[in-house]
Amino acid sequence: MYHIRGVVLPDGEERDVWISEGRITFNPVEGARTLEGAFVLPGLVDAHCHPGIGPEGPTTLDEARAQALRDRDAGTLLIRDCGLPLDVRPLQRQDDLPRIIRSGRHLALPKRYLPSFAIELAHPDELPAAVAEQAADGDGWVKLVGDWIDRSVGDLAPLWPDDVLAEAIRVAHEAGARVTAHVFGEAALPGLIEAGIDCLEHGTGLSHDQLTELADRGVALVPTLINIDNFPAIADSAVRYPAYAAHMRSLHAGVNDLVGAAVDAGVAVYAGSDAGGMVEHGRLVDEVEALHKAGMTKEQALASASWAAREWLGADGIGEGASADLLVFDEDPREDLSVLRRPRHIVLRGNLID
Repeated sequence: MYHIRGVVLPDGEERDVWISEGRITFNPVEGARTLEGAFVLPGLVDAHCHPGIGPEGPTTLDEARAQALRDRDAGTLLIRDCGLPLDVRPLQRQDDLPRIIRSGRHLALPKRYLPSFAIELAHPDELPAAVAEQAADGDGWVKLVGDWIDRSVGDLAPLWPDDVLAEAIRVAHEAGARVTAHVFGEAALPGLIEAGIDCLEHGTGLSHDQLTELADRGVALVPTLINIDNFPAIADSAVRYPAYAAHMRSLHAGVNDLVGAAVDAGVAVYAGSDAGGMVEHGRLVDEVEALHKAGMTKEQALASASWAAREWLGADGIGEGASADLLVFDEDPREDLSVLRRPRHIVLRGNLID
């Protein structure tokens, strides 16, 4: 049992918070231990994270656990896995790990995504049935690979015909699942948006008109800026595909303007590190700071990785009866985002982690 008195975010009201049996209450709890700290924040959310993917590809479950612990120790208490090549349900049952929302396996075509990560369908027409399977097996999300390099044309290209996409997303929605898609370039975007996609990962090829459409349709964007920073290195290694390399450099050059334009258009933007592979786990705060530099206010960037992301994913914030997943700070992270690197206390499921 714990007691905290501090400014509770996002409301900004100073009040007393008690924790008992893993839950938050605003009613006094006798015998509770008082935790020092001045600001109380709902636990951070990494909306695009891969505990189970490492620099060499798929990991073991033990390695995935170690990755999730690094995320937790950096303040991330909720992860949307955004596609994994292994079943992390055993990790969901471990109370010392962040909560994980599973999106199941990536869905792609042969040689149209990273090796060993995705379920590779023999033909695009198989997508709706595969989406139905992933929707039934996941936690309310399905992950598509929307575009990838097509070596026959030497550049990024869509994977799925528009009519197949529309049917696949309809199937997911009927099953109560939302669909997100990896997409870098421009060509795949019209089909994804028109098909009713719920979220776009990266989205570096979005136009201003499409941002307005995303806002009108309620489509979220998770830009993964610290992973987009790898685009120049990817381009440097793509010497056999000069058009692709030039395209990746161009997308990288425009990404900061894209984020600012998305915010101005009213698109819901959320923080995702894309940890796993080319990005180390535990770097969500780097992404929050990158979003601020790209055009979000400090409070918008903070919300994108905390209370706003929790509401979007249907997770508890700080309220009566909510699960006690929170961070306590000595300083106000709305004023200085680097404060997020220095939590005084991390509380997960009512347990004091530090």
